Amino acid sequence: MQTSNAIGWFDLYVDDLERAAAFYEAVFQQRLEPMGDPTGETAMRAFPSNMKAYGAAGALVKSKHAKPGAGGTLLYFSVEDCAVEEARVSAAKGTVIRPKFSIGSFGWVSLCRDTEGNLFGLSSMR
Repeated sequence: MQTSNAIGWFDLYVDDLERAAAFYEAVFQQRLEPMGDPTGETAMRAFPSNMKAYGAAGALVKSKHAKPGAGGTLLYFSVEDCAVEEARVSAAKGTVIRPKFSIGSFGWVSLCRDTEGNLFGLSSMR
């Protein structure tokens, strides 16, 4: 019997940690906190999180072991109304790939690209 969600944490890989942090802070209007790495191999900035709440927590990560870019994984950030954060993407030097669209009873989604080339989604119920 599974007692937790499939995703417990995410790393969003970046080439320029300061540039990527500035982008996400501008879009979400929240500070990303520097985070220690016990291996000493990566630099990290954590998204605000509550480890006891529903959903996964995660961080921007600069690592010699992985690189950013669109490909096999797409992260969706849960927001109140994805049009609000979508409106901040271009000003933060990102790109809106597909503006807010309906996914039926599952709400609404916007698809965007960050300053590092990562594709990400914004998801809301309104």
